[in-house]
Amino acid sequence: MGTTTTFPPSAVSTTSKWLGFVAAVWIQCISGNNYTFSNYSDALKSLMHLTQLQLNNLSVAKDVGKAFGLLAGLASDRFPTWAILLIGSVEGLIGYGTQWLVVSQRIQPLPYWQMCVFLCMGGNSTTWMNTAVLVTSIRNFRSNRGPVSGILKGFVGLSTAIFTTLCSALFADDPGSFLIMLSVIPFAVCLTGVFFLREILPVASADADAEEVKYFGVFNVVAVAMALFLLAYGFIPSPSMLVSRVFVAVLVVMLVSPLGIPVYSYLKGSFGEGNDVEGQRVKEPLLQIPEKENEAVAAEIVKRVPVVGEEHTIMEALRSVDFWILFVSFLCGVGTGLAVMNNMGQIGLALGYPDVSLFVSLTSIFGFFGRIISGTVSEFTIKKAGTPRPLWNAASQLLMAVGYILLAMAMPGSLYIGSILVGMCYGVRLAITVPTASELFGLKYYGLIYNILILNLPLGSFLFSGLLAGILYDMEATTTEGGGNTCVGGHCYRLVFVVMTGACIVGFFLDILLSIRTKNIYTKISMSKKSLATSNRQ
Repeated sequence: MGTTTTFPPSAVSTTSKWLGFVAAVWIQCISGNNYTFSNYSDALKSLMHLTQLQLNNLSVAKDVGKAFGLLAGLASDRFPTWAILLIGSVEGLIGYGTQWLVVSQRIQPLPYWQMCVFLCMGGNSTTWMNTAVLVTSIRNFRSNRGPVSGILKGFVGLSTAIFTTLCSALFADDPGSFLIMLSVIPFAVCLTGVFFLREILPVASADADAEEVKYFGVFNVVAVAMALFLLAYGFIPSPSMLVSRVFVAVLVVMLVSPLGIPVYSYLKGSFGEGNDVEGQRVKEPLLQIPEKENEAVAAEIVKRVPVVGEEHTIMEALRSVDFWILFVSFLCGVGTGLAVMNNMGQIGLALGYPDVSLFVSLTSIFGFFGRIISGTVSEFTIKKAGTPRPLWNAASQLLMAVGYILLAMAMPGSLYIGSILVGMCYGVRLAITVPTASELFGLKYYGLIYNILILNLPLGSFLFSGLLAGILYDMEATTTEGGGNTCVGGHCYRLVFVVMTGACIVGFFLDILLSIRTKNIYTKISMSKKSLATSNRQ
């Protein structure tokens, strides 16, 4: 009879946690399809003979799908991760698959209201994917929420560039082929993710925390290399078929390479140093209260309304002033950013760029840099100095305002700089707000709290893209044959950018206010992390 080799349970569970995070990265790489509307919006506009306002309202319908993300938030507390992923993948297959049938002219254009429904389904599909990934990953890596958010949101930012450059490399930017990728690839990746992504109780150990930081560094390196690779390909003039296929092959290798981390973790835990933290998995509180104070404050915590930094129910969070400060400041940042992304095709045409694929990629790639850098750096500054995370949101609002001023001026090259600044600051807002919400209001109901904040995406899209940009553009545009309209020149979007600059300034002051109100919370978080590190060294 053969012998059976047994491995430490901690090695297996740690490996499963990292394998799940790799699956989460893959899912995020394909869940940014909601930001790619400008890649096929012109095809929809010409096929359906739409005005700019009608086209913008289609993009709003896509973003309204995120409003139904509340369903994903509610489900995340009641159903396993695999079920959440499966729902999102099937919904995306139907939503984007129907759009492909229309754009590829395999069926006649559907009535306008039906197209709104299918775009809404496509938009809603990503909320299920993002909820499953973010809630599970932040719970698995509670001590490093900033890097987790930055990496995952960073790969969402890269997903637009991944889809755009894949379509350019393989299908010469054909919008029909682009849509078939948006429908099939996310479905296949989510089916893979259902087997690996699940919640695992964290380990309370400085050694485990240090190991996580090291592995997250590897993910950062891979992500940055991928971003630079995608950026370089975007600047190659008319690449040959051979160059395009080599690009695709290298990109696939980069996407697969993070699998080395769970493999290394498994081998290290099974045959290497072992793991001295086995059996120490605990549910870490949001803010660690010193043991001597636990009994003294336990009754008080039960009786009183929680303050920021403690676990909140949904109603307690909604009654908090800090929640609404975070909500409105988030609206000012992501709402205006979405207006640029949704209208990039028409902004490019107005400024003399018929092909906007490069600007879409620039927005996506620098959105990635904003997410991944802000997530890691904000975590570092919290540990070292207790710097409130919302301060990074405030900085991003100012930079975003500068980007809108440049776009309003419509100088030569302003669309390049504006795309970079808007994309980067939009990425910072997403990466910073995700862990901020968990730190201020807790993880118990985080799935629903996150999706309430994400309501800002459809709300912001409606206010800044559907109403502001759509109405002001149509005021400047001239009617074309067939019932559509067009506008060429810097004046087409100038007033839009001026108004959005004002919104960013409002958001800046709100973020400063939230930073002041939460300074003590981040000081406590910093002291808690330092205390854990000190106790483990002793």
